[in-house]
Amino acid sequence: MANEVRSTASGIGSLHWICFALLVALLPVLASAQELELRLPAAATDASTPVVLRDLAERVLPVYQESDRERYLANLAALQFVSGGFAAAYATRQDLRQWRHSSHGTWPTDRSVVYDIYAHARAIEAEGRLDFAAALAQSFQEVVPSLSDPDAYEITWNFEAPAPESLEALQSQFDRLRPKGSVTLPEAVDLIWAYFSFTAYQQLHPLVDTLVAADDGRRYTTDSDVLIPTPDGAIISAVVVRPRNAAKALPTLLEFTIYVYPGNDAMECAAHGYVGIIAYARGKNRSPDKAVPFEHDGDDARAVINWIARQPWSDGRVGMYGEDYSAFSQWAAAKRLPPALKAIATSAATAPGINLTRQGGIPLNAAYRWARFVTDNKTLDEEIYREDAHWRWLDQRWYTSGEPYWDLAQIYGTPNANFRRWLGHPSYDGYWQKMIPYRDDFAHINIPVLTTTGYYDSNEAGALYYLTEHYRYNSGADQTLLIGPYDEVAIERGPLKVLQGYQVDSAAVIDLRELRYQWFDSIFKGGARPALLQDRINYEVMGANAWEHAPSLAAMANGSLRFYLDSGPSIDSNRLVAKMRSNLAFARQTVNFADRSDAGWSPTSDLISKNVPLHNQLTFVSEPLAQPTEINGLFSGLLDFTVNKMDMDITIALYERLASGDYIRLFDPPYTFRASYAQDRSHRHLLKAGERQQLGFRSDRLTSRRLQAGSQLVMVLGINKRADQQINYGTGADVSDESIADATSALKIRWYGSSYLDIPVRR
Repeated sequence: MANEVRSTASGIGSLHWICFALLVALLPVLASAQELELRLPAAATDASTPVVLRDLAERVLPVYQESDRERYLANLAALQFVSGGFAAAYATRQDLRQWRHSSHGTWPTDRSVVYDIYAHARAIEAEGRLDFAAALAQSFQEVVPSLSDPDAYEITWNFEAPAPESLEALQSQFDRLRPKGSVTLPEAVDLIWAYFSFTAYQQLHPLVDTLVAADDGRRYTTDSDVLIPTPDGAIISAVVVRPRNAAKALPTLLEFTIYVYPGNDAMECAAHGYVGIIAYARGKNRSPDKAVPFEHDGDDARAVINWIARQPWSDGRVGMYGEDYSAFSQWAAAKRLPPALKAIATSAATAPGINLTRQGGIPLNAAYRWARFVTDNKTLDEEIYREDAHWRWLDQRWYTSGEPYWDLAQIYGTPNANFRRWLGHPSYDGYWQKMIPYRDDFAHINIPVLTTTGYYDSNEAGALYYLTEHYRYNSGADQTLLIGPYDEVAIERGPLKVLQGYQVDSAAVIDLRELRYQWFDSIFKGGARPALLQDRINYEVMGANAWEHAPSLAAMANGSLRFYLDSGPSIDSNRLVAKMRSNLAFARQTVNFADRSDAGWSPTSDLISKNVPLHNQLTFVSEPLAQPTEINGLFSGLLDFTVNKMDMDITIALYERLASGDYIRLFDPPYTFRASYAQDRSHRHLLKAGERQQLGFRSDRLTSRRLQAGSQLVMVLGINKRADQQINYGTGADVSDESIADATSALKIRWYGSSYLDIPVRR
C-alpha cells in the first residue's frame, strides 16, 4: 500500500500530497467509526465462508493502517492472503521477517515461520506449477534442512503444536459477530487473522508430518521401545533420542514422568547437543507393571540413571529436567543421590503430601480425578479430564449430600485405592516423607539445582518447600530460583503477555526453556551462566518491569510493614492499620457449614478485577500508600482469635487496589492452610475451643510487586468452605470422618485487633 501511495503522489503538487497523506492517516479513524456490513454463515466451516471473508478482506485492505510495524505487516499479509493475493502475502511476510531480524538481531524461528512456509506454498501453487502438497514440500525444503538443529526443532515443533486458533475459537468469533450483521475495522482484522491462522494449520497438518519426520530422521536416531529393568524386577519404558552425527559420547538430559504424551522433548534435548531421554513411571507406556503414583519413582529414576551411565553413547553425566510430576521425580531421585546425576532443573514442582494431593493440609477432590487420569490406562485417561462440567456436578452432589469425605469416591462412582491411601495419611508422616528428601536428606544434595516457579503457579508451594528445606539443611546448597508472573505451565507453553486478564511486564516474557538449556550448558559444556541468574534468588518485580536478585529469600526485602487488623462498625469497613487500636476489639465472623446453598460457587480465575467477590471471608483495607512500595518475599503474621471449634481451614489472599478501583492479585491461588497443621505439618495440634489463642503463620506464596502511590493493600481473610475440597467441621476428629451431622452449630470466630500482617518490603 505504501508503494501505491508514493506512485500516486508523484504526479500531484505538494499541497495535494499533504491533503492526500492526511486522508490516508484519517482512514483508520474513519473506518473504525463506521461498521462494515458482514453476513456470516452459521458455521465457520461452511462452504460460503471463504467467499464471505475474501469479500471482507478486499474491503478492509484499502483502509487498513497500524502504527505498530510488526502488527501491521502480520495483519496486512493475512488480509492479502484471504483476499486471494498469495504472492503479495508471501512478499509481505518476507518484509515482516526482515523487519523482525533488524529489530531483534536474530532470524525468527517461532510460529511465524509456519505462516511463511504456508504462504509461500500457496503462492507456488497459485503460479500453477505444482499442486499444494508438492508446493509445500518445496517451500519446506527451502527453509528447514539448512537450519541448525535447535532452530529446526523449534520450527517443526510449531508445525505440530496445536493451532493457535482452534475451530472452537474461530466459531466463537462467528457466533459473537453474526448477530450484529456488521463489524468494526479492528473486529474485521482480528477475524481475518483468526481465519488465516486456522486455515493454515488445517491445511498443513495432513501433509507436514511426513516432511518433519524425514528431517528429524536425517538429524537424529530415535529408539522408542527401550525397556529398562529395575532392581526389584519392574520394567521402565523409555524413549532415547541421540544426535545422529555425534562424534563422541554426550551428557544426557532425562525427564522421568507419569504423563505419556505424544510430544517428544527428548528430541529437543538432542537438538541442543545432548542425548535426550523420556522415561515413564512404572506401569506407563510399555511397562507391564501396575501404575502407582509417587511410591516407586525415586528408586526407578535412579535405576534409569545408572542404566544411562553404562551406555556407550553416555559420557557418564546425567541432568534431569521437567515440570510438575517430572520435577517431583528429580527430587525423589536426589533423595539418595546417584553418582551420575550432576544437575536438576525443576519447574512448577509438586511435593507429595504438601501441594499434591492437598494444599496446606487440605485434601483436594481433584486428586481423585488426577489419580484416575494417570493410572486408568498405560497412557492417560483424557476423557477423565475433558469432562469438567460432569466433575463439577459430582463435586456439588457430594457437597450437598453432606456425606463424609471418605465417601467421595463412592459418589464419583469408582473406588480408587490410591486416593483412599492418600486420605489415610492426613499428616505429613513417614508415608510421604520417604518419597522425597526429608530433613537431613537435603544436606547431601550438593549438585546444582535450578528451580523455576511463578507467583500464579499452583505448584509454587512445592517449589518453595524444596528450596527452603534445601537451604535449611545445607547452607552451601547450590540452588538457584527464578520466579516471575508465571503460572504452572509457563515453561512448557511459554510465558503469556496477558495472563488471566493481567498484563504481564515485558521484562518477564522470556524464553524459559532456552534459559534452562543455557543453564545446563554452563554445567555440562563450559558455557556461560545465563546473565539473568545473577544470584540465588532471581525475581521479576511486577509493576516495575525489572528483574532483581538476592542471596536468599529473606534478603529480597530490607524492611517490613506491619498492619494490624482493625475491625470497623460494618463488614465493609475493616481496616489494615499501622498502629494497633485495641487488643480487645474484634471482627466477628460466622460460617454455617450446614448451608449448602453455595454449592455452585467457584473462585474466579481473573487476576485483575473490579471487585473481590467474598465467600465466607472478610476484607481489611489499608490507607492509600503515600509513595510507591515494593513488596518482596513471603508475608507472615499472627492471628489472635477465639473460636468455638477445635480446628478450621483458613485462607488469606492479598490484593493491590489501584486508585482506579481495580484489584490485582499479588499471588494465586490464595494461601490456604489447616490451622491444626500450621506449626507442624507432621503432627496435628488442635485449637482450644472457646479460648483466646494465637496462631503464627508464614505463607508459602512468594510474590514481588511495586505497588503504586495511592494504591491500597487489601487482605482477604476467611474460612475455606467449597465443594471441590475437603470440609473441616472442626470437631477435632479425622476430618475425612466428619459430615454435615457435625454442623449442628455454626463456626464462630472473633479476630482480635492484635492480629497482624507483616509485609516484607524493599526501601
